[in-house]
This record gives sequence, C-alpha cells and structure tokens, in this order.
Amino acid sequence: MEHPNESNLPPPELLPLRARIDDIDHQILDLLRQRNEVVTEVASIKQRTGFGIRDFIRERELLEDRGIRAKECGLRPEVIESLFRVILWASRDRQAALGAETPLETISKRVAIIGGNGGMGRVMARLFKDAGNEILIADLDTTLSNIEATKQADVTIIAVPIAQTIKVIEEVGPHCKTDSLLMDVTSTKIEPVLAMCAATNGTSVIGTHPLFGPSVHSLQGQRIAVVCERDDHGWHDWLASILHSRGFTVIDTTAKEHDEAMSVVQVLTHQATEIVGRTIQKLGVDIHKTLKFTSPIYLIDMLMAARHFAQSADLYASIQMNNSETERVLNTLRDAGEELREIVLDKDTQRFNKMFSEVHEHFGKFSEQALEQSSFLIDRLVERS
Repeated sequence: MEHPNESNLPPPELLPLRARIDDIDHQILDLLRQRNEVVTEVASIKQRTGFGIRDFIRERELLEDRGIRAKECGLRPEVIESLFRVILWASRDRQAALGAETPLETISKRVAIIGGNGGMGRVMARLFKDAGNEILIADLDTTLSNIEATKQADVTIIAVPIAQTIKVIEEVGPHCKTDSLLMDVTSTKIEPVLAMCAATNGTSVIGTHPLFGPSVHSLQGQRIAVVCERDDHGWHDWLASILHSRGFTVIDTTAKEHDEAMSVVQVLTHQATEIVGRTIQKLGVDIHKTLKFTSPIYLIDMLMAARHFAQSADLYASIQMNNSETERVLNTLRDAGEELREIVLDKDTQRFNKMFSEVHEHFGKFSEQALEQSSFLIDRLVERS
C-alpha cells in the first residue's frame, strides 16, 4: 500500500477539482437519501395493497431509461446500468426489511430456536422476529433448556451443528405440540426429515436448508430449500409467506432431490476448493508473491480458497461426511483428476481438445450466460483491487 510522501503529493491545482468532486458526491448521497425516503413510502403502499416488492417490468423500463439517458449524457450505459442495479437491489432490500410483503394482519407465533446463539440460529431469530413472532432461544449457555423451549413453542427450529442434529431432534421431538411445526436448517435433508417424522406424532415437519452462510450482508435474494414432509395445519403457507416477504427465493423440493443436488453444489465444490488449498500449501506457494502476477481468475480462486479455510473445519467436514452421495461424487472427481493428469503429462492435445469439447457441450447454453456474468464479476473485482 502506498503512503503519501514528497514524491507523490498531488499537484496543488488538483486540490480544488477534488473538492468539487467531493461536493458532487455529497449531493449524490443526499439524493440517495431522498430516494430512500420515497422507497419507505413505496413499501408502505405495497404492504397495504398487497403489491409485490419486485416488479420486473418496472425494473426493465427503469434500466432502459437510465441507459438511454446515460448515453445522451456521454456516459457509458453499461456502467450506469451496473450502478442502478445496485440501487434497485438496495431498494428491494429496504422494502423487505420494512415488511412490504408482510400482511398487515398477522398472528404472532412463539418460535423456539434450538441453537439460537449460533450463526444460523441468530439469522433465524432475526428473520422470524422481524416477521412479528415471539422468539425463544435455547442453547448451551441459556437457562432455558431445549425441552422447555419446545414445550412452549408453536414452531421449533433445530439450528445446531450437523453432527448434533439427529440427537437434538430425538431429544425435543416427543415434546412438540401436536399441531405445532418442527423444522431444521441442516445442509442434508434425508436423515433429519426422517428423524423429525419419527420423533413426533401429529406435528408438522418441514426441513429447510438456507443456501447461504450466516455472514451474508442481506437476506434479500438469498435462496432457501424447503422440504415439506408432513403438514396438516397449513404451516408451509405460513413459512413461505415469511420467507417471500423477506425477499427469499424459495425452492420447494424433496429430501432426495435436495441431497443429490448438494452432493455437487457443496460436496464437489468444497472438495475441489480443498484440493486447491492443500496443493498450494504443500507446494509452499508464497501467496502474496503470486498475487503480483495474478490474473482475475486466479485472484477469484485464491479469494474463495482462503475464504473457505478461514471458516469452520467442522462445518465443511460435516457437510461432506453426512451426504449419502459423497462417495460416488468424490470417486468421480478422483477419476476425472487422474484422467486429466494423464492427458496433460502425455501432452495429448487431441484428447485434451476432445475432453474440452465434451465438457463445453455438456454445459450448453449456460456457457454463454457464464461468460457474461463472470465478466461482470471480474470487472467488479478489478475495480476493487
């Protein structure tokens, strides 16, 4: 990082221009504040009328208009579109936080969160509290026990580490009210859902998997998988209403379909990241030295690898060790790695091109979408570097 000294102090004639830029930026911030105030009024009207937060037609028209105006002003339309997409996202997030899609007349439920002081437990507590529900927290450091919380609750959410999930379900399940809801937030679904059904009688059972970590800056636009295994009391609609109102994309699925997808989305990608990280470590690579020569793709890979290893080893171990598809997926990963190693070491360009073509064909039209979206990510990363 550079530090000011006599050789790089800005020329005096630059200072008044910087002051003008600062003044303009402050005006932009004030305009954004005014826009935010209007968004607050928009949220109120949408809540009162039941009009949804996101209006794709309005967004498309807005972006087209701002792009045309940008071009007329001599600005790059793609840059202005990028700015307004962020503004629109922030607008949707604020509307969701203000409860724009939360019905005015809602019946408060008592929600017990077992493991409520953990990362995902805190996310769930905030989510359901913002929706107007009463929250009970039971954790290792609370005086309220798991069983006591469950007995009082209309909804019980299991938000403990994967390795402890089945044990906690078996502990609290028999104490759930007959017409209540038992949920979990575990990243595997087959075993937890079966355990919840077996441990309860007359209780609705819905498995969920938030497809994000507890450190996200906003819940707006996040995805959550929902497995409605047993519901005799309308709990799925209640849950979906809360999730949609906060801006979630809800994916209704089955436990089997979910776990098969997670074997790729999580097990495969996490293992691949761990192989890269372990290889970097075994080679004794000086990360900072390589970053002097970095390409955007290498920087993205290193950021994701370093982020991965800066988090919980127990979490990533549990994700990979508790999915029934893990062995099949990792065997295929091993075979693919051995195949590619052989091709490269044999310098077999023909086989390499054949492999490349086969994979490209498998990705199909997604390849073009990937080129466009990854280019956008690369541009944003370069801007920040």
